[in-house]
Amino acid sequence: MNDTSIIALYWKRDERAVKETDKKYGKLCYRLADNILKRREDAEECVNDTYQRVWDSIPDDRPDHFTAYICQIVKRLAISRYRHDTASKRRYDAYLPYDELAEVVSGKDDPEDAHIIAEMSDAISDWLMTESKRSRIMFVRRYWYYDTAEQIADMLHISPATVWSTLSRMRKRLKEYLQKEGYDI
Repeated sequence: MNDTSIIALYWKRDERAVKETDKKYGKLCYRLADNILKRREDAEECVNDTYQRVWDSIPDDRPDHFTAYICQIVKRLAISRYRHDTASKRRYDAYLPYDELAEVVSGKDDPEDAHIIAEMSDAISDWLMTESKRSRIMFVRRYWYYDTAEQIADMLHISPATVWSTLSRMRKRLKEYLQKEGYDI
């Protein structure tokens, strides 16, 4: 079933929408949640919460890109859960991949408004298109799908050290690009 048909089921409040969403995107949602939470039970709960959130939000929204829409919901829920679960722990490894980007894309804890975020997102997309295909894959797999360096290395048949060094250089180039574009980093 295509995304337009699934969204139409949500608009009709047809419970098959959730089943079709799970059939088409269940594995993707689970992998994304699991990459963040690292616990099967928590990831499963997050995916189920995602379906509820999609059910509740679709009548107001008609997303153009359903895959991105559902992945964004999974990520927000998983990150929220992760932050809650690690809040009282002072662990060195209690961070998420986007924490690596914090100094590049966020000078403040609270973004000024959605318009600036949208503009910066477009700028990052434009910048990514100037990078090599392999570098773009690494960047997206790390900062969108939250894959580990080891997972990315296996996928691309390179060493994890190569992934880390490439991502480090990319963050530096991204910061320079955003500063050149006028963002206060």
